[in-house]
Amino acid sequence: MTRTDEKVRYLPDGKVEALTPSSAASGVENVLRILEGRWKLVILFHLFGGKVLRFSDLERAIPAISQKMLIQQLRQMEADGIVRRIVHHQVPPKVEYCLTDWGQALCPALDALLKWAAQKEPAEGSLGS
Repeated sequence: MTRTDEKVRYLPDGKVEALTPSSAASGVENVLRILEGRWKLVILFHLFGGKVLRFSDLERAIPAISQKMLIQQLRQMEADGIVRRIVHHQVPPKVEYCLTDWGQALCPALDALLKWAAQKEPAEGSLGS
């Protein structure tokens, strides 16, 4: 008989695969593919904290992004399971976006990256010193 975790392709908490340099690099590459794009992280920061924003709210919050690019980035994040699109069937149409639980789980990781970046000492001879 096949085990449940083999059917649904997840590992139980007790079975953690040891990472090799190759598998770790592959995992990082997959994560970067999901987050790549000039605007995805900006969109994520606007949606963190359980916020539900209409498309027009996101447009106003990120004035430098074109409507076409915002649509593309949101569609990619929806396809990757990071963003949920909520369509209210009314006139005029109302579309809202929020993070999935998996998307919201990115918050601590991105906070850690920000803290890591803030620890960088200014380079010698840089203009900021």
